[in-house]
Amino acid sequence: MATRNRAFNRKGLELTHPNAAGIDIGSASHYVAVPADRDDEPVREFASFTADLHRLADWLRDCGVDTVAMKSTGVYWIPLFELLDARGFTVLLVNARHVKNVSGRKSDVLDCQWLQQLMTYGLLRGAFRPSDQVCVLRVLARQRATLLRTQSRSVQHMQKALVQMNIQLVNVIADVAGASGLASLRAIVAGERDPCALARLKNSRVHASDEEIARTLQGTWRAEHLFALRQALDAFDFCGGQLQQCDQEIEAKLQRLHITEIEPDKAKKRSKARNAPKFDLRTRLYQMCGVDLTRIDGIDVTTALVVVSETGTDMSKFPSDKHFASWLGLCPGTKITGGKVMSGKTKRCANRAAQALRLRLAAAALRTSQSALGTYYRRICSRMDKAKAVRAAAHKLARLIYSMLTKGEEYTDQGQAYYEERYRQRVLHNLNRRAQQLGMTLVPTAPASGAACLKNPLCVSYL
Repeated sequence: MATRNRAFNRKGLELTHPNAAGIDIGSASHYVAVPADRDDEPVREFASFTADLHRLADWLRDCGVDTVAMKSTGVYWIPLFELLDARGFTVLLVNARHVKNVSGRKSDVLDCQWLQQLMTYGLLRGAFRPSDQVCVLRVLARQRATLLRTQSRSVQHMQKALVQMNIQLVNVIADVAGASGLASLRAIVAGERDPCALARLKNSRVHASDEEIARTLQGTWRAEHLFALRQALDAFDFCGGQLQQCDQEIEAKLQRLHITEIEPDKAKKRSKARNAPKFDLRTRLYQMCGVDLTRIDGIDVTTALVVVSETGTDMSKFPSDKHFASWLGLCPGTKITGGKVMSGKTKRCANRAAQALRLRLAAAALRTSQSALGTYYRRICSRMDKAKAVRAAAHKLARLIYSMLTKGEEYTDQGQAYYEERYRQRVLHNLNRRAQQLGMTLVPTAPASGAACLKNPLCVSYL
């Protein structure tokens, strides 16, 4: 009996890529391994200079290599990846975590040979990389995010200089980098010291009175702190100019990537983010994608830009929305042993598109939304901690984005009442099925409490 239970068809390893090569990426040099029968010296070291990279590609061509596997080491792989891809090689960028935990293989020579062997038998999978045109947009979007982070640090430096001079402007103005705050800071740097004159520069939307603002603008005015404030303000303005140039490049790139000239329907009335690009980003994204991603509650134009720049519009490399969500790192884990689920923790992932979805939700975009997604988010929050609820809602947003980009259909929100009714029917269906299993019957409560039953799907009783 034991022998019969063990009987199964063992399928040996097959050569799927006989012309594969492995490359161990380094900052100063790259180690390349080809099949042993292709060259007297199957492992060679090439410097990372451009001329040496061309010699590397020529050597691979002479050895009859058509598939190359390389580890994703920092950003050192990018020049070689782009060169080999332009020369017609099939290049797979491999996650370093998938091949690093092999005992005894710690040198560069053994690493490239191990990559070549694994690739030969088809045991490695390449990471997702969008088309070259989308990669250009991705670089611009990431550069824009870097500039925003740099500008935010300049704001912190301005706040520090104000506190050191005991200028308590942050206590009466919500945003020092807003119109009122910047007007006051520019006047201070220009030499204005009269608190009343500075208070009159406030915007009409500031609730604090002139007297309150004037009291906060009485400080020590030490020269060294004024110098730090001036430099921080100059750095803020410089980053602002860099952002304008970056936005112009992004707009020009989106114009080249457009697939339609049709403009989207009128958008929902939403508050515009201060850091959003000044041009009509929503229209440009619609003309590129063919659908309006901002119709989804919880996704604004900046979030849509990050997602599209990271993934592109071609979802053909993802067989289903589950594969797409898994690549984003938003799927529950499947750590199962002995038939028992040990952990459902989401895997660690530094995906920028997933971070944009989570951060937007973490800022309570759906917390007060009267939409179906808002209701779903609040229901999940009532069952688990906020971090898991944010991840679950981001998972749903990712599947909606995948569906829109693949089917080309616009998203239509059914509303809070529709979602609550569907949830009520689902709960009642499960209760009825459980009651039948126990030999019981569920009946609604008295008509007097019927209104309450509509709000509470559990308002039923047993007989």
